[in-house]
Amino acid sequence: MTSSIQTATVSNEEYVIAVIVLAFIADPAGRWLYPNAHEYLTHFPHFVRALAGRAFEHNTAYYIDGYSGTALWLPPGIHPDKDRLIAQLQQSVSDQDQAEVFAVFEQMDHYHPSEPHWYLPLLGVELAQQGNGYGSALLQHTLMQCDRDQKLAYLESTNATNLPLYKRHGFELLGTIQLGTSPAIFPMLRHPR
Repeated sequence: MTSSIQTATVSNEEYVIAVIVLAFIADPAGRWLYPNAHEYLTHFPHFVRALAGRAFEHNTAYYIDGYSGTALWLPPGIHPDKDRLIAQLQQSVSDQDQAEVFAVFEQMDHYHPSEPHWYLPLLGVELAQQGNGYGSALLQHTLMQCDRDQKLAYLESTNATNLPLYKRHGFELLGTIQLGTSPAIFPMLRHPR
């Protein structure tokens, strides 16, 4: 597949976030956070910015073929904006659900490698474009750099149907996170080749 992968900037951040919002519209974890359609469309874009917005600042947000898909990678040493993420969740998740949500995020933190690594908080392909190789191309784009620099890559898959894709690209399942009513979340690690 020949695809054009481009680096997103602040000027096209809205387009990239829109792709993520559409790609995650039926995602088990995204809809667990925001089960109501209005809540999801209102709050999920802010969640994306808090979780992965630093990719735009570090030129590690990528999109493919006219926004058919996008990957928001955080390079080694760069982490999600925890303060912004906590504030977003406190503001947008019901009080009765917050303890469970924060417990899931705490479990996710336990799986992150302690050594420098590339972190993929979000990868999404528009539903109409899925199955065309865009996810693989977006993964491979940064994994080549991971291999060249001999760095780990880490992600949490929030949808079990995506596990074969990540496994094909060398990611290994580390475990399963599932607390209370949360859907299963799958932390995965890839060693450089």
